[in-house]
Amino acid sequence: MARKKSKKITALFDRVAFIGIGLIGSSMALAMRRSGLVGSSIACARRAKTRKAALSLDIVDEVTSDCSKAVFGADLVVIATPMGAYEAIAAKIGPSLKPGTILTDVGSVKREAVAAIAPHIPKGVHFVPGHPVAGTEHSGPEAGFADLFEGRWCILTPSSEVSNKAVRKLSTLWRKMGAKVDLMEPDHHDAVLAITSHLPHLIAYTIVGTAADLSDDLKREVIKYSASGFRDFTRIAASDPVMWRDIFLSNRDSILETLQRFTEDLTGLQRAIRRSDGKALEDLFIRTRKIRRGIIGAKQA
Repeated sequence: MARKKSKKITALFDRVAFIGIGLIGSSMALAMRRSGLVGSSIACARRAKTRKAALSLDIVDEVTSDCSKAVFGADLVVIATPMGAYEAIAAKIGPSLKPGTILTDVGSVKREAVAAIAPHIPKGVHFVPGHPVAGTEHSGPEAGFADLFEGRWCILTPSSEVSNKAVRKLSTLWRKMGAKVDLMEPDHHDAVLAITSHLPHLIAYTIVGTAADLSDDLKREVIKYSASGFRDFTRIAASDPVMWRDIFLSNRDSILETLQRFTEDLTGLQRAIRRSDGKALEDLFIRTRKIRRGIIGAKQA
């Protein structure tokens, strides 16, 4: 009896280059490799330790410290560095990108990503900005895992001039890595993420910073008796400081607008506590509990 032939998996991309191989880049590489979505892969990283880890953990096939060399011959290029490095990277890799290549990024601010990258992209290269709304407080290639994007959203913000075929192909890649895909205008994306991601991180950094400024005795007790709320804040505040520095500066306008609204709401809450207005407090807590239940219902908890 002849052995049944196994179904051959056809890669979506022949060669992918990752510029930066931290949590998101390494998770993408592992998800692609697991599902046979790419023929070969290369990662560019400045630090020798990072390049060594990417190879030893079998995340990519090759590594280099030269981003121009990394993108040569690649049909998919993923910029996965802090946003402050985007413009310099785009200027360096632009001349080495071949026609037909899809270029994307994973940054949390899309208007600034477009402004930094688009001017350096040659004709015939398809720039499709992206943002996988997924992550942990950990960083580096050691933090990556193939299931990171399962059931999470990836938001793409292509311009109207970008090839629909390229957008569909990148969307297919994200879906095959387990993500759900949505399309948005860059400015709308930045306004949404200012409230869902950026403001919570800013609050977490502030609260943990307040604890750090307490006297040593009080600080030790705060750490010793940390309840779940403070533990959650410290988890968020443990995120990559360089990445979040760049996010706050890149999405400054949207964050400041959202922060102003939050400050006004906080003032109202302060007033209710001062006046012992229990009804106002309870009404707020009821409304916010509904939001939490909606998040759980959408399986984004």
